[in-house]
Amino acid sequence: MTELSLPIAERRSVIADYLELSKARIVLLVLITTAAGYLMAAPHINALALLNLLVGTMMVAAGTNALNQYIEREHDAKMRRTRLRPLPDGRITPRAALIFSAVIAVIGTLYLGFIVNWLTAALGALTLTSYIFVYTPLKRISTICTIIGAVPGAIPPLMGWAAATGTLSIGAWIAFSVLFFWQLPHFMAISWIYREDYGRAGFVMTSVRDEDGADTSRQAVFFTLALVAVTILPTILGITGGVYLIGAIAFGALFIATAIRFFQDRSNRTAMRLFMTSNLYLIAVMSLLVVSIRA
Repeated sequence: MTELSLPIAERRSVIADYLELSKARIVLLVLITTAAGYLMAAPHINALALLNLLVGTMMVAAGTNALNQYIEREHDAKMRRTRLRPLPDGRITPRAALIFSAVIAVIGTLYLGFIVNWLTAALGALTLTSYIFVYTPLKRISTICTIIGAVPGAIPPLMGWAAATGTLSIGAWIAFSVLFFWQLPHFMAISWIYREDYGRAGFVMTSVRDEDGADTSRQAVFFTLALVAVTILPTILGITGGVYLIGAIAFGALFIATAIRFFQDRSNRTAMRLFMTSNLYLIAVMSLLVVSIRA
């Protein structure tokens, strides 16, 4: 029986499983930051060009996430948080996952190349290869994996900028830096919450080896400070104005205070608060950047 011949309810279940395999929520974040890069750089917004960018990026991001789950399926089976994902739970076979991830990643890359431009496609391919072939194996070898993994995670705004202009200027690298440094306290928070799970799966994270959380929380504070410093650069370089600067400092102060609170009280509660604050912070600062640059 093919998937098309399945009853509607079962077909919906299959679609839901493939969305979970693709990590749809992470793909959404990738699309938001890619669109932000485009909106910052585009002299004139072309809705069709933006749509084509997002379609290709969506396929590359989904393929990358699905391939990551394919590679880590045995490790996911050991973690309470991930043991019910489609692969470890047996709802999708490894062969089907591999074919799905490879096909949509290749199609997405070619789509970006032929429909958008080849610089954008190359950045998408770099995201996939660095995430799968560098970051993923490093997670079982060294704690530096967190910093390395922040590189592919910060490429989406570069893709948006490249799609809009065909080049990468200082504004693109500032957007990259914001997303790069943002990921570090964001991940320190979530890795502390799930440190036992990561340990069971054999991942070498700072939080796994950090018994009292001092190192994890200290890094969260340090990288939050670095992030706020980076967000001031657009105004110093004359890219944004005073309104953006005030907003960036205000949201940054809130983020720093939450990180310091996590350092003082290294509990799952304060880590979750830092994680949630990081999400709100990213939306706020990226929105400020887009509005200020386009104003």
